[in-house]
Amino acid sequence: MAWALGANSNSPPFAPAIGASAISTMRAAFVIGILAALGAVAQGGAISETVGTDLINGVSITPLAATAGLLTAAGFMGFGVYTGYPVPAAFATTGAMVGVGLSLGGDPAVETYRQLGRFWLLVPPVSGGIAYATATLLRRDDIPETVGVPLLAAVVAAIVANIQLGVVPSPPGADQNSIAGFVSMVVALPTVGGVGPVQVLVTIAFAVLGFVAIRRRTQRSVEKGIRTFLVVLGSIVAFSSGGSQVGLATGPLQALFVDDLGLPVIVLLSIGAVGILAGAWMGAPRLLQATSREYAQLGVRRSIAALVPGFVIAQTAIALGIPISFNNIIISGVIGGGLAAGSAGVSRRKIGVTVLFWILTLGTSVAVGYGIYTVFSTVLGVQ
Repeated sequence: MAWALGANSNSPPFAPAIGASAISTMRAAFVIGILAALGAVAQGGAISETVGTDLINGVSITPLAATAGLLTAAGFMGFGVYTGYPVPAAFATTGAMVGVGLSLGGDPAVETYRQLGRFWLLVPPVSGGIAYATATLLRRDDIPETVGVPLLAAVVAAIVANIQLGVVPSPPGADQNSIAGFVSMVVALPTVGGVGPVQVLVTIAFAVLGFVAIRRRTQRSVEKGIRTFLVVLGSIVAFSSGGSQVGLATGPLQALFVDDLGLPVIVLLSIGAVGILAGAWMGAPRLLQATSREYAQLGVRRSIAALVPGFVIAQTAIALGIPISFNNIIISGVIGGGLAAGSAGVSRRKIGVTVLFWILTLGTSVAVGYGIYTVFSTVLGVQ
């Protein structure tokens, strides 16, 4: 499953960069593998817990149920890689685990489904809206690109300072911490209105560094500076995708590893990271070519507009522990950025077929997961 995720779901972040000729397909696949694997280890814990324990009430996911769920989801992912259509991993895995949980005799976690549904429904308008605003900013004649692009870099850098990472030392009772939070913890100062001044200063420092670095690049050459920012942004989004996607592979095994085997979650996340790395290197180039050609026939500016919401929404989802579809985010961003230029720049037929695949994936994966576990338990005589 992790291999399929690396080949399928971690590809979209670099599709705009490849479509804009900012990086080659093979180099993008290599970078995606490394960064997504790092993100999986550093940020994958929250999503893994949601998928493993929060989708069904009243029962624990058994090893056989986890097998059925992973087989179902990986089958959908493999179909996506084979056909070139980006199947949403979050929909496939969520549906599969709900199906096997119901087959186990569990009760639907209705409140969790409502939270997931609200977030998923908000993704297209929010992603498209952020992309539209970003593309509009880059197209304004009164804001030179030597200022507009560095401003976006400053915003992204400020967010980077505050993303939660499992590898950063955290205060007692917490599993993750941000760089800004860690510095604030080390240099303890009284808060002002509930906000730590040190954390604010670190955030501002990151923003200034991001602004200065990209501004210098754009002053030397506007096009090279913009392409540099596009590749950096794609790299950050690829890191975020690993953190949000690995839980779809490791979540079903959480109970087995933590409760039955007594192993720390980091071991499970590391196994998932290796699978994502292998999948990105071996299977991503094909889907990268498909998505960059069919979805991302964009210039570098609209490509940046498509990636900015990907980063923001991915980190929000990780913080909330919500599994998401990167295909959904990136495609919505591409459309929003295209509307700022007067047209979406994406095939309507492709959009329609993709949305249909999303809907069918969510509904069908529930039924298939339920059926596969029922067959397994019947054949093996497991209650």
